[in-house]
Amino acid sequence: MRSLVPRPTTALGDDRRRLRDAALAVLVPVAACSVTLAFLTTWVRTGDAGGPAHVTVTEGRLLMPSAGVPETAVFFRIGNDGGSADRLLSVTSPDVRGGVTLSRHRMTGGGAAYRETIESVAIPEGTALAMSPDGVDLTVTAATARWRPGDLVPFTLDFRRGGRIEVFAVVVRPGTASFS
Repeated sequence: MRSLVPRPTTALGDDRRRLRDAALAVLVPVAACSVTLAFLTTWVRTGDAGGPAHVTVTEGRLLMPSAGVPETAVFFRIGNDGGSADRLLSVTSPDVRGGVTLSRHRMTGGGAAYRETIESVAIPEGTALAMSPDGVDLTVTAATARWRPGDLVPFTLDFRRGGRIEVFAVVVRPGTASFS
């Protein structure tokens, strides 16, 4: 038969129970802090933390189209001295009837080059993108354009965080512009 009178506990049993309760009381906040730290680390590494992006667009050059060639290229230097990354999403111009395409030049195994259309281009914080004939550039339709060297052509560059930036590109003869 069982006794209804509780058994006295030993001091050792009470110490173990207190130790377990104290460990659980410490473990829960430590686990919560660890999860929060992991989240913040991921947030910082993806470029969502830090100050806002600060994008500048300079040195716009539009290559004078060659006779009979329907397209030409436009180059800008895009800097981001802000605290987070940004992304160039699109480019438009009221002076380009066929539209503006963001593209990247690639090389084949046989040494030939081809143009690949891209959706956007990243502008990491603290860096500059210098568009060039062997990297990222803008391709524009030039079949109906009557541009002359020195003309200024307006462009609007649309960035994910930086919004829209309106700039001009000067028309230059091929071979007269530096792309470094």
